[in-house]
Amino acid sequence: MKHFIALLFLIISSSFAFAQVEEADKKEAVEGVIIDSQTNGPIDNVNIVNLNQVIGTSTNDKGEFKLKAKVNDTLHLTYIGYKSIKVRVTNDWLKFGSSKITLTELALALEEIVVNELQLTGYLELDIKQVQVNTNYRYSISGLRTGYEAGNNKSPNTISKVLGSIFNPLDFLYNTFSRKGTELKKLKQMKKDDEIRNLLASRFDRETLMVLLQLTKVDLDEIVSQCNYSKDFINKANDLQMLDAISQCYEEYKVLSRDRKRG
Repeated sequence: MKHFIALLFLIISSSFAFAQVEEADKKEAVEGVIIDSQTNGPIDNVNIVNLNQVIGTSTNDKGEFKLKAKVNDTLHLTYIGYKSIKVRVTNDWLKFGSSKITLTELALALEEIVVNELQLTGYLELDIKQVQVNTNYRYSISGLRTGYEAGNNKSPNTISKVLGSIFNPLDFLYNTFSRKGTELKKLKQMKKDDEIRNLLASRFDRETLMVLLQLTKVDLDEIVSQCNYSKDFINKANDLQMLDAISQCYEEYKVLSRDRKRG
């Protein structure tokens, strides 16, 4: 009898503990429905990324989603053709369940193009003054195949900057990576999450990368460029390829950084 009571107590305790864990798991996730602000219809395949935990998901054909999150986590919602938004997770959202979120379609407007008519005279010396000429200078160094863009002036500082970028290629990476160490630690998490990888594989706008890593598009392109990736790669690579390139570069930087400190 004693064994039966003990077994019954163990079963009840286990069931209670399991229920508590299940309830805790529910509170660790947010649910929602994403709709169009004009039609109130659901939007499927909206990408949702938890910027704090670096995990993601997408809405189903009913616009519904569920994602692991805690209070004060920030969700980044993106969908092509719609304005991206950030949503903060609140206690009420976790407590009361599903929340309705609206996305607004971007207004596309064509800018007017103005073509200035050139009044040519037939005299080269006069006509050439009407044509805008690119005044950026490129410097070449014997033994190097590529030239280096140096802006639109010939000041000594410009030349020094060019030479510095050639002979100290790690300085930019060192300064950028050391400032963004906290954000760049997310790279490993981003590479592990299949949802985020699928999202990045279909995007070319760098938006999710910029938000997660807190870097500008110029910084992203410059990092990849300094890591010996070509301009052609930068222009054509999708966001997942950019992620992998930056991740590999960051791992190499950490090794070089340790060597620099030892030296």
